[in-house]
Amino acid sequence: MRRPLISTLIVATGLVASSQVLAYGAGDIYTRVGVAKVAPKSDNGDLAGGTYDVDVQDDNGFAFTLGYRFTDKLGVELLAAEPFEHDIRLNDANLASTKHLPPTLTLQYYPFGGTQARVQPYAGVGVNYTHFSDEHIDGGDLELDDSWGAAAQLGVDLLIDEHWAFNAAAWYLDIDTDAELNGTDIGNVEIDPLVVMGGISFRF
Repeated sequence: MRRPLISTLIVATGLVASSQVLAYGAGDIYTRVGVAKVAPKSDNGDLAGGTYDVDVQDDNGFAFTLGYRFTDKLGVELLAAEPFEHDIRLNDANLASTKHLPPTLTLQYYPFGGTQARVQPYAGVGVNYTHFSDEHIDGGDLELDDSWGAAAQLGVDLLIDEHWAFNAAAWYLDIDTDAELNGTDIGNVEIDPLVVMGGISFRF
């Protein structure tokens, strides 16, 4: 009797320890890595008093995040990426382009934080800063001002073990930039993209 009882206790202890390890929560530091698509909204405004209709094109690239959970249910995460490059169509012609970096900081809420649930959804709100560079336009000098705006986020982790998880996430970013052509203000471009990322997550 004693040997089966001891074996049962050992197995039960192992299962409890395993569950506790999978309970993502307070104090966790993690990174998420994947491929992101930046899809600006379809109507990006007009320039030069309505002379040009603006259509900013999609781009894909490498993105990653770094996050910290300061309680079981609350955390903070910074989104970073390699520069995204967008063609800019003016009156349906590819006449311009720009690169941008969109670091975004969000405060996140995890409804199942601290539990053993393998599916861990989350939502976040925060702020985005977008830096534009390498602006180009045929036959002129284009400059786009950097932008500050609000950000909203939805995501989910599918836990594999105590360190690894699959991840999918989406952000809405409020990105508006003032445009200058040859030093003259020609209007505002409303990019306001949806950013969708799929990849993996690692908990340190």
